Amino acid sequence: MYSRFDKRNILIVHQEIIFGSDDPAEARKIGQLLRADKIRKLLPRTYTSNLTDSPEKIVSRHLFPLIEHLFPKATLSHRSALEFRPTPLGNLYLTSRQRRVYRWPGVNLRFTDGPPAMLDDRPIYGSLSASSLERACLENLLPSRLVEGERRVVDRTVLENKLLMIMDTRGEAGLQAFRQRSEEVADAFRWHRARAELGKIIGALLSTRPTKVLQSPEARARATGIPFDADRSELFRLLSAELMSREWPDRPTKTDTALRYANLAFYESYFSNFIEGTTFTVGEARQIILEGIDLPNRSGDAHDIRGTYQLCSDRREMDTIPTNGKQLLEILRYRHRVVMGGRPDKAPGEFKQRANRAGSTYFVEPDKVVGTLLEGFKYLQPLRHPAQRAIFMMFLISEVHPFEDGNGRIARLMMNAELSHGGQSKIIIPTVFREDYLLNLRKLTRQRKPAFFVDMMEKAWRYGHWLEPLDLDELYLQLQSSHAFLESDEAAIVLPED
Repeated sequence: MYSRFDKRNILIVHQEIIFGSDDPAEARKIGQLLRADKIRKLLPRTYTSNLTDSPEKIVSRHLFPLIEHLFPKATLSHRSALEFRPTPLGNLYLTSRQRRVYRWPGVNLRFTDGPPAMLDDRPIYGSLSASSLERACLENLLPSRLVEGERRVVDRTVLENKLLMIMDTRGEAGLQAFRQRSEEVADAFRWHRARAELGKIIGALLSTRPTKVLQSPEARARATGIPFDADRSELFRLLSAELMSREWPDRPTKTDTALRYANLAFYESYFSNFIEGTTFTVGEARQIILEGIDLPNRSGDAHDIRGTYQLCSDRREMDTIPTNGKQLLEILRYRHRVVMGGRPDKAPGEFKQRANRAGSTYFVEPDKVVGTLLEGFKYLQPLRHPAQRAIFMMFLISEVHPFEDGNGRIARLMMNAELSHGGQSKIIIPTVFREDYLLNLRKLTRQRKPAFFVDMMEKAWRYGHWLEPLDLDELYLQLQSSHAFLESDEAAIVLPED
């Protein structure tokens, strides 16, 4: 990326940054360019061919590569390992085998003497790394004096909120694993006081230690009562009331054998992925699911549909439903990890860290995901019929949208688990029904009209009960005859009584 000498020892200056050289010939070339005003000095033994922008802007643009080249054994540490940018006072904190301040244009590099990089420290650029999250949290609990109006550690509330985010995205088990690794790091560096303090904070967040040690209002609220989206809570109340106001028939499952259960699960996973844009022909889906063959350049899509099938064809898994809020969170994370396991960039099994939306609909903010799920789960408790619970559960997950991706598939898996557990036929949303399904979801979200949504879901349940999963090919013909594979603008669904 940066300027260098070619095979003829001629300096290439089309890039902004030029590093000095110990080679006499190369040093002469740099001197000639300096005297010809084709480059200018930026830092010690560092030059730039940009004669227009300010040094501050150039340094800011290439900050990490400059540090990596000039201080190859440095580690971004303390508050900078959490913030990854200069502080408001222009400081960047690093650890190396020196204690010194380098004042560059626009930024001060403040080095402290400390342990070298560890294997699990996070790479930034080339050999430059940042302290692992466990190490960074410990560093921010080490003693730090005020220097030129600033400390090298973050405020205690910032650290607590960071740990809170770890718990929200990784779950309690993830936070406990984080604590175990941090203890190993602390023992290696003999940071005993920081180890004890971090243990108190994590214990308070997990409700195993007194919460009075917490200083962050958000952390205290989470330890004593989790924040949630009040508007969504009202939607859940309205839907629960609508579901309880209706009489629900008995539509027992027709999948009394393992083969029939697998036949229906094949199309359940096929349509659930198709509705999200993961489109295959039925023949391609058979290759992926039943023969284990991936299509070229579509390994991620193949894993999505295969992971969905793995869950919805497993009767034991689909008979598992949450009986309390903690189980709800655990089941959600597990099923998401299975479905999205082929897409590590989508954080399989972890709740979202960034807000997400569909069109103009913004879903629950990341810091309120757990609280809103638990609050919504309260409105599931009075619902007794499996269809009531299934429809509510699907909307709960869809409306919170707890993951970065895969929310629709997880919502429908959770829905059909309620039906499977209750011995009832599953709900299938075929392609021809997709627009009606999405339209009524939005109508409940935006207009707060649950009746239309419940009508639509009841119709889909009636359709699912009509299907006969005796044979995979015969089931295909039945689906085809009802226009299941067509788009809504091509045909209307054929329901049992039609």
